[in-house]
Amino acid sequence: MPKFLIEREIPGAGELTPEQLQAISQKSCGVLRQMGPQIQWVQSYVTGDKVYCVYIAPDETAVREHAAQGGFPANRVSEIKSVIDPTTAE
Repeated sequence: MPKFLIEREIPGAGELTPEQLQAISQKSCGVLRQMGPQIQWVQSYVTGDKVYCVYIAPDETAVREHAAQGGFPANRVSEIKSVIDPTTAE
């Protein structure tokens, strides 16, 4: 199943409290439960004004539907074609 990187523009994301991040996470998980097992949240990275999320989903439409149902921005959705790391150089 494809993996996607979602870029969410959220001004002040890096200043969100642990309680706010927990609430956002709970909302996301609730929407995912309603959508079914075909879409999964893998991990997110919070920066100053953006959140980058990795999802497994059948297609971009499912990722955007999750964002719409959760009220989250999905400013850019990109399918991950390959993953590399330092061991790739070996």
